[in-house]
Amino acid sequence: MKLVRLGTRAVAVAAAALLACGVAAAPAAATGTPKGTKSLAAVLTSDKSGFDHNSKDFDIVTAAVLAVLKAKPKSPVGVLTDGTKPVTAFVPTDGAFQRLAAELTGTHRWPSESQAFKTVAGLGINTVEAVLLYHVVPGATIDKAAALRSDGAKLKTATGAKITVDVYWHHRCVRLIDADRNDRDPRIVAFDVNKGNKQIAHAIDRVLRPSDLP
Repeated sequence: MKLVRLGTRAVAVAAAALLACGVAAAPAAATGTPKGTKSLAAVLTSDKSGFDHNSKDFDIVTAAVLAVLKAKPKSPVGVLTDGTKPVTAFVPTDGAFQRLAAELTGTHRWPSESQAFKTVAGLGINTVEAVLLYHVVPGATIDKAAALRSDGAKLKTATGAKITVDVYWHHRCVRLIDADRNDRDPRIVAFDVNKGNKQIAHAIDRVLRPSDLP
C-alpha cells in the first residue's frame, strides 16, 4: 500500500524539515505572540477516558502518538512533548480515524475506536509516524485568525511535504488540501486547541493523506 511505502521515506526527511521551521508560502502572522509552554502532548494525554464512544475527541491520535514514542523514543513526533517549540498540528478526531479504518478495510460500518486504532497501527509504526508528522507544521503557531487570513498558503509539514490552506464560505471555514485527490479533503471543525501556548492544534474531520489512496 502507498501509505506503507511512504512511511520510511517521509520519516527520513522529517528531522531536516523540523530544523527548517516548516512554513512555505507562509500564512498570515498569528495574532500576538503566544508565551505559554504547555505541550500538545500534555493536552492530549490529559483525557484519561481512553477509547470511548465520543467520535469528536482524540483518543486514537493520542494512542498513536504514545505508540510511536514508545517504539521510537527519538522520533520527530517527540516535538509534541516540548511546549517551548512552536508547532501547529491538525489533529484528526476519533471519527476521522474510524472513517479511515473503514475505508482501509473495505467496510461500510465504522469500527469501534479500539478497532480503528488496531487497523491504523497494523500499517506499521513507520507509517503511523509518517502520517502523524504529516499533520504537524513545525516552527509556527497558526491560530484561527491567522488561518482564516491564509487562503492559498502552502504549509510545509514535518515530513517535508506540503498541504494547502483553502479558506471558503466568506472566510469562515478552512479545508486542507492533501496529496489524495480522490477523497474529500479534511475540514477544520474546532479551532485553537491549547490557545495561548506556542503549540496549538485544530481538530479536523478527516485524516490528512500523504499519498493518493485508490
